[in-house]
Amino acid sequence: MQKQNDIQLAQANTDPGFKIPGAPADPKAKPSTEPTLSTVPPGGTPETPAAPGAATGAPIEVAPVQGAPATDTSTRDLAIGGAIFLVLLIVFFFARNAYANHLVRRRVAPSSADTAGWLMFFGLAFVSGAAVLAIMNASKFLTVAITGTLLVFGIAALIGAMVTGRR
Repeated sequence: MQKQNDIQLAQANTDPGFKIPGAPADPKAKPSTEPTLSTVPPGGTPETPAAPGAATGAPIEVAPVQGAPATDTSTRDLAIGGAIFLVLLIVFFFARNAYANHLVRRRVAPSSADTAGWLMFFGLAFVSGAAVLAIMNASKFLTVAITGTLLVFGIAALIGAMVTGRR
């Protein structure tokens, strides 16, 4: 009868049920080297992701996508870049007024001088926007689609300002 109770007790303990990840079911058993699916240690706080290629014990390691930016731009960097760009826009606005007044003194029609001033403002804004973005996060923003487009429009506007200002 004792043997039958021992067998039933042993069969009841073979069901793994719920286990804490990383803790062996039997205290006498050696810890397994198999990775677990959970990344939450027994303390209850999630682990921070490790660098690709590092031994983490997790079954799946995510590799970075080819062509993806290496770093992300923080909100602090965005705020600083936005503030610098805003200051530059204010400076460019005063430069636009000075340029338009200079052209009027050189006997250019006021409407043409005003148009040339605005073209100069937008040209400088596009070029400085490209520069600020490239300085903030070159790996993310220094591309043909972003920086190239801003530079093309900026240079075209500056050339338009020169041509309009000669009339």
